[in-house]
Amino acid sequence: MLRPTIAHNRFMRLTLWTDYSLRVLMHCAACEGAGRRATIAEMARMHGVSRHHLTKVVVALVHGGWLLGQRGRGGGLRLARPASHICVGDVVRWAERDFQLVACMAPEGQNACLLMPGCRLRGALHEALQAYLGVLDGYTLADLVPVAWAPLTREALQRPVATNQKPAG
Repeated sequence: MLRPTIAHNRFMRLTLWTDYSLRVLMHCAACEGAGRRATIAEMARMHGVSRHHLTKVVVALVHGGWLLGQRGRGGGLRLARPASHICVGDVVRWAERDFQLVACMAPEGQNACLLMPGCRLRGALHEALQAYLGVLDGYTLADLVPVAWAPLTREALQRPVATNQKPAG
């Protein structure tokens, strides 16, 4: 029997939406630590992402209660609550639209497993997902942003940066 080869980095991954949601929150936490507010323009430039796409993420984070935004001079983005009170697992659960690792994890009656009731895959994957999220529940946003770390200054962001960079991870 032939086994398919598994390429590296082809395992479970979060969506870009979740990746950018976490990056935005981390950036805002770092800016607060440096005594300033974050802007969409600086984050878009820093990550090589379009402002339009990042604006959608930020608007959703504001509506989701994760961020507060202020327009105008002296405005910008800040966390809606302290970084130490923002659980990474909660952010991932909020941002991810679909944790159905396989079709049979859909609500009962949809895409039912043809092997049921003997199949145990669904239970095993559910347990693995809960363990994965449980690890993330052990971290807050403050744990991800070192106290001494600060994002690049506006002057540093003026230097040319390569665009269309793929997210790390």
